[in-house]
Amino acid sequence: MFLSKKYLKIIIFFSLLIPFSFKFLNFNYKIIKHIYFSSPLFFNKNKICKDYDLLVKNSFDDTFSVSIIDQNGSIISEYNQNRLRIPASNIKLFSTAYILSKYNIFDNITTSIYIDKNNNLYLHGSGDPDFSIQDFDKLLKSIRYSNKINLSLFEINNDLKWPKGWTNSDKLFNYGSPLTSLAINSNEDVNKDINFLFTRTYNYLRSKYPQSKIDISIREYMDFDKNDLKIIKEINSNPIISLITLINSESHNFTAEILFKNASKSWGSNDYSSLKYWLRNKGLPVKNIKISDASGLSRDNLITTKLIASFLHKMKYNYKFNSYNSSLSIIGIRGTLAKRLKNNDIKGKFFGKTGTLSNVFALSGYLYKDNGPITISIIQNSSRISPNKVFKFLSDIYLLKTC
Repeated sequence: MFLSKKYLKIIIFFSLLIPFSFKFLNFNYKIIKHIYFSSPLFFNKNKICKDYDLLVKNSFDDTFSVSIIDQNGSIISEYNQNRLRIPASNIKLFSTAYILSKYNIFDNITTSIYIDKNNNLYLHGSGDPDFSIQDFDKLLKSIRYSNKINLSLFEINNDLKWPKGWTNSDKLFNYGSPLTSLAINSNEDVNKDINFLFTRTYNYLRSKYPQSKIDISIREYMDFDKNDLKIIKEINSNPIISLITLINSESHNFTAEILFKNASKSWGSNDYSSLKYWLRNKGLPVKNIKISDASGLSRDNLITTKLIASFLHKMKYNYKFNSYNSSLSIIGIRGTLAKRLKNNDIKGKFFGKTGTLSNVFALSGYLYKDNGPITISIIQNSSRISPNKVFKFLSDIYLLKTC
């Protein structure tokens, strides 16, 4: 068939638009998905799968709670799904998503030294978990000579250094390190606290500027106001995505807590209600739950597997899901799951988060099989926890056919 030049040009024009149209539609599809994630709506339905349900009932006793949602959002098996349980580090699944909602993945938190118009100096931190003595010294070296050097170090109140529900025994170990805004290596050395920094600062300035009058003070964190201040020197943390991976993959409690405090602007309190409200505003089942920290070390936390599984399913619609998913531990490969099922077909197919406390074991995440990831949450609260039983179940469910 013969086509005139006019019609040929029209066909060529629209053919060139096709790839751009698909990109436009794909972009808008991502927006639509994210709108659903952000909305107070949550759609799911019960579609109990007999094989999955039978495996759950044969695998677990009443000390367990289990929720499984397929890739389409259908609940295919539940067991004690509404029973409140201590989730341990599975609480990080919520807090890291909340943090991602407040930051771009390549943002940083900072530790900075400022100066005002009267040459007063202010050292202010954000709890960077990798901040080192060498970093601290770089900040001190930025201080120039003056006849009188006034320097304020800002630190949180002693009453806020541990969330409620952290036991005294937890506080003796690195995983229960105190939360501070000027932390050296995540406060893993209890001797390198704010008083140590005070002394180090004074000695350094006295040695470098012996003719100066040195006045150093420790002030309340919430008194800091950077208006009309000029930055002299700033130390950036690793990117947010790197810190979130540290939280989820390696279950780093200190990083979870300080990033949440920065994201929620709650350095002046141990209030985690904003996290619960954030989940509620997504239309998720938060009735009667209790969130007392961002890391899961608190024994006061009470969560249901229904909430965790529902949240993880809805999180798939978040436009930052790929970053979130990549931060998780991978079974047989990385993080707290690296040594589990290394020689099993499931290796590399489960992205998730473990949670372990005395009398608590939890495992939640995404199991990739067939047409897409199914969402699983399992929590056991018992004096005789059985992690091996949970991992055997995970291996068994991987072999089941899709409903």
